Amino acid sequence: MNWRLWLGFALLVAAIFSGWSAWKHRSNNAAAETPRLRPDYVMRDFEMVSLDDQGQEAMTLKAPLMQRSPTDQTYTITTPLFLLPDPKGQPWELRAQSGWVSAKGEELRLRGGVVGNSPAGAKAPTENKTRHLNAFPKRNGTATDAAVTIVQPGSILSGTGFEADTKTKQYSFKSQVRSRYVPQSAR
Repeated sequence: MNWRLWLGFALLVAAIFSGWSAWKHRSNNAAAETPRLRPDYVMRDFEMVSLDDQGQEAMTLKAPLMQRSPTDQTYTITTPLFLLPDPKGQPWELRAQSGWVSAKGEELRLRGGVVGNSPAGAKAPTENKTRHLNAFPKRNGTATDAAVTIVQPGSILSGTGFEADTKTKQYSFKSQVRSRYVPQSAR
């Protein structure tokens, strides 16, 4: 056989192999480099008031940044502060490092240093702390599987796993429940 025929055959095999290799790596890189979509809108340093079905204030949200994802229409919030009015019109404060709200507002996820405080001037000031908390506004419920601590004058209640009905003000711990009496100093 002619050496030119062998050289042509070797070049053909090399071209097929390099084409196949480039095609395979291109499809892997394309999947790995899916571009992250930019938010379709951003709100900065805002205060937003949400009303219930009767036109009454359901909550107020203050935050330095909120972004909406165009793919699933969910919201991410940086350091949210929620003000939730009680029946007397005084707001409970609920803070976290970050928040996420579902597209239709049925679920709220608070993450990182979640702290809830009763209204200023309450008879029994209350502070609730946990790492993360999920809230379901239309069902009047909150839940977490993390440790929760509730501090009131004279007592500290803690446990792991927590559910609450925000309408009836009833709550329950799931496990490792501890209660500690803290005597108040005489005035």
